[in-house]
Amino acid sequence: MEDNLIAIFIKNLSKTYKKQQVLKEINLSIKKGEFYCMMGPNGSGKTTLAAIIASVKEKTSGEIKIFGNSPENCRNLIGFMPQENFASPYLTGRENLAYFTKLMGYNRNKLYQVVDRLLKKVGLEKDADKLFSKYSGGMKKRLELATILFDGIKVLILDEPTTGLDPSARRSFFNLLNENRDSDTTIFLITHIATDAEFADKIGLINDGRIIAEGSPAELKRNNNLKNSIIVETNFKNQKIKDILLSFTVNSEIFETELGYKIYSNNIAEDIPAIIRNLNKEGFTVNRLESSIATLDDVFYKLTGRSIQS
Repeated sequence: MEDNLIAIFIKNLSKTYKKQQVLKEINLSIKKGEFYCMMGPNGSGKTTLAAIIASVKEKTSGEIKIFGNSPENCRNLIGFMPQENFASPYLTGRENLAYFTKLMGYNRNKLYQVVDRLLKKVGLEKDADKLFSKYSGGMKKRLELATILFDGIKVLILDEPTTGLDPSARRSFFNLLNENRDSDTTIFLITHIATDAEFADKIGLINDGRIIAEGSPAELKRNNNLKNSIIVETNFKNQKIKDILLSFTVNSEIFETELGYKIYSNNIAEDIPAIIRNLNKEGFTVNRLESSIATLDDVFYKLTGRSIQS
């Protein structure tokens, strides 16, 4: 594929900190206009990868190209939104955007036209003159999103942009993000939140510095033969309970949770009452039983045996 159709190309990328290898031979090819998500637990190397792509950190070895060029030569095409809030709490939303607009090289005559346009893009026109410190968590993230929506930016790199937000605010953020991208804008999202990753076209799962799986949300679930899950919690855990649950699992797989067990089911409607009945018959009391549809958390759990939240 031609260079101008590949937004981010990475080959054998590694990063070592103080003799510890944080990234291990990462290979990626992200098409122009693709919404790509790198999902993994804290400490998996995903934030380091985002910073290297944004040319905020240097790689140890390997190759990285943005539209066929080095990231250092493409900074004007890259918008980077780090995880921690970076706008000044002592300035208003408008003043913060004016500061970043000036950094982008806009002259005084055009500066506030650009600021007004960005405020409108993220729905903060009415709150533009409030101090950033008075904004809600969702408003802060929307304002900081505006700082990477300047004309000409073609690669948006977002590192855990919805951490700390409630589910409604997270959905609003991604709806806003999609409203403000065109077909040529590439998004590279870093997250440990499975519901955030569901917004992406393609997902890479990263664990211990390596990409362990890649595909669309549906492909990852399908390729790993995931079914709906059931979590069962009892007063204690033992082999007898595991043996009972094993008779209801897909492919004889059972995962231990903090207070019980998790299995995958082909037929939740039939399995749930049967599980309760069989456990009660053996004298075990079910404290909690919860069912859910297959998620990207389940994919990661199946591949690694650990929770994405760990």
